[in-house]
Amino acid sequence: MGDMSTAPEDVDCLVVGGGPAGLLAAVYLGRFRRRVLVADAGDGRALRIPCLNNCPGFPEGISGRALVDRLRRQAARYGADFIDGRVSAIIRDGSGFAATCGTVRLRARRLLLATGVRDTLPDLPEIDENIARRTLCVCPVCDGYEATGKRIGVMGRDDHALREAIFLRTYSQRVSLLPWPPGECTAKLRADAAKADITLCEDIVRILSDDEGYVALLRDGSRAAFDVIYPALGYVVRGDLGGGDIDMRRDDLGHVRVDAHQQTSVPGIYAAGDVVHSLNQIAVALGQAVTAATAIHNDLRATPQAGKSGDEGIIGG
Repeated sequence: MGDMSTAPEDVDCLVVGGGPAGLLAAVYLGRFRRRVLVADAGDGRALRIPCLNNCPGFPEGISGRALVDRLRRQAARYGADFIDGRVSAIIRDGSGFAATCGTVRLRARRLLLATGVRDTLPDLPEIDENIARRTLCVCPVCDGYEATGKRIGVMGRDDHALREAIFLRTYSQRVSLLPWPPGECTAKLRADAAKADITLCEDIVRILSDDEGYVALLRDGSRAAFDVIYPALGYVVRGDLGGGDIDMRRDDLGHVRVDAHQQTSVPGIYAAGDVVHSLNQIAVALGQAVTAATAIHNDLRATPQAGKSGDEGIIGG
């Protein structure tokens, strides 16, 4: 879609987010013969993944970018249109919704949020390079197996970080908890780490990147080297609707709450992927996308446009 002030016509569904969840939903909606438009800001979490080894159907692994490219081509094959940019100011518009993407005004009968999350990364040198060579990983579920037997550092200073360190003991006995930002920990965290046999590295002065991974410089002048570091610093949910008049129910972390059909508390708006509180895995996001797309199709069948006869029946459960 080119640079224009308004979209050429209304669409059945505007998908906000061009990651795996949004794109698979577009595939299904296209195959349901729905007019679908995908708005993609181009900065999705999946694009930084160097290799997915637990993605169904790719036994040799596939990069996140390659997976997204394949899904985008697949969605286009079934008629999906695309617009590059960030959607803002979503508002109600009659029985549907209107949104702005750059200079383009979009109108859609239904809306699917697949905006994901943004990981909170530490201020370390050569972040992108280390993510690419898998010496800095954000997901222990995705990448723990590849860290088998390695020197692992988990960055954080709370129970979540400790739980992540304990989980990574599945793969290696050489797991340390690195308080971040550096500093002393609470007595409780020290006691819990000791009970779990997790080394606590409290005396970090600085962390450097070298050819093998990261090296922590300690206050006494010694060094602690790590083959891989996992930041356990949380993330920010990308569920902002840009100051429009839509108010959806969310949990304490900002995830959008949905029902069994992925519909939010606002009728006509659905959500799938990491923006929903669930196990943050692409396989999970894909399942949610299929559920949401099918529910959207059924919803549209039940509420025909003015002047048009309704469809009969629904599909799925």
